[in-house]
Amino acid sequence: MSAAIGVGKEILSNCSKCKLILAHIIVTMKSATEPDKVMCKTCKSTQSYKDPSAKKKKTSVAKVIKTARSGSSRKSTETVGEMWTRAIGKSTAENKEYSIKGSFQTGDVIDHPSFGQGVVEKLIDDNKIEVLFQDDYRTLMHKK
Repeated sequence: MSAAIGVGKEILSNCSKCKLILAHIIVTMKSATEPDKVMCKTCKSTQSYKDPSAKKKKTSVAKVIKTARSGSSRKSTETVGEMWTRAIGKSTAENKEYSIKGSFQTGDVIDHPSFGQGVVEKLIDDNKIEVLFQDDYRTLMHKK
């Protein structure tokens, strides 16, 4: 038995004003099975329905950034997690505990207390490094 949706019913949607997935009330329908306009129960704004399961992942941006950095003209289909696995596998460096006071080089493998294991991909300037973690790229400070 599936729950019927319709005008006046509650549905989860991405609220573009609150920037969260919240309960919304259906205001209008595109079809019998697809909501059109919804009103956020939290901020009361009316907006187009945005399916929370169709939300784009942040990693797709990192994937495009990685392709642009490599200078490759073909599109990468590799996820950030796959790039991380490959980078960890290629690295011969010993793991270093991350500290803002530490000094790191490209290729170093670091253990970050919040983000986990990462590989230093790039030295941005004297005190910033770009690190590839399993879920995303992050810019970290070092040599402070």
